[in-house]
Amino acid sequence: MKQVLILFLAAIIIGCSPNKKTEKGTGTETSDTSKKMPVEPDGGIGDGGLSIENVFIKSIEKAHKKTEFLKHKAISFNINILFGGKEHLDGKITMLTNASKIRIDKKDESKLIYNGEKVFLCPKEANDGGARFDMFTWTYFFGLPYKLDDPGTKWELKNPRPLEGIEHQTARLTFEKDTGDSPDDWYVVYSNNENVLKAAAYIVTFGSDGDTSKAEADPHAIHYKDFKTVDGIPFATTWKFYGWTEEKGMTDKLLGEAIITDITFLDAEASLFETPENSKEITLN
Repeated sequence: MKQVLILFLAAIIIGCSPNKKTEKGTGTETSDTSKKMPVEPDGGIGDGGLSIENVFIKSIEKAHKKTEFLKHKAISFNINILFGGKEHLDGKITMLTNASKIRIDKKDESKLIYNGEKVFLCPKEANDGGARFDMFTWTYFFGLPYKLDDPGTKWELKNPRPLEGIEHQTARLTFEKDTGDSPDDWYVVYSNNENVLKAAAYIVTFGSDGDTSKAEADPHAIHYKDFKTVDGIPFATTWKFYGWTEEKGMTDKLLGEAIITDITFLDAEASLFETPENSKEITLN
């Protein structure tokens, strides 16, 4: 419970500080006291201080340099994913840092493009199996440290759990009804003593038609490893996927892995996300 105590003391310190507002993505502070951060139901520790859950989130965002990350317009990286010993994806992902537009160029020269509203596959005769999953899952895992306070997210601080023999603070992320297309998904996020997001257990409920029993029976976990810095921002370059249970946490069964290389920030070019010729729209539901 050492980390919980640290977070609790941090909440008290923050609660005794003057109220400030930070403009998202700029780091500019103003003295606007009319809009406060969410607080505990009883008014918050220190009469208006950040909740312990918010301290947890903000600490991770700071460790992952969220403000600096969002100052960049776009980012690209190569990704190679293996599951069950078979190659699932080999290609290059380009995305706006706010994830509002995404492009995947696969080694087989097919493309997936999300223009902010629709997903297109090019060429149109290419295999569209798993297109929606590939379009949004890997970019979410890549950008998870920057998505923790998205609209509709709900947090509950949990007890520390061991990861590689070291205690990590954990918190459960759920979503309000009608948030995105899979509001029944949940995550259990692990952070270390440096507030780096090191792992996340999760379930995938998309396409379950409201019956989440199968997903609930087989949670998985992603373990972020081999961190490297790009422009001073840390990124995990190896992802390991395991089984996970509420009782034992991450299991020893390795399900798959992803290798991330050539992480590059770039200026967004509108042409990257335009609908290409000989493409077809992919249904997202």
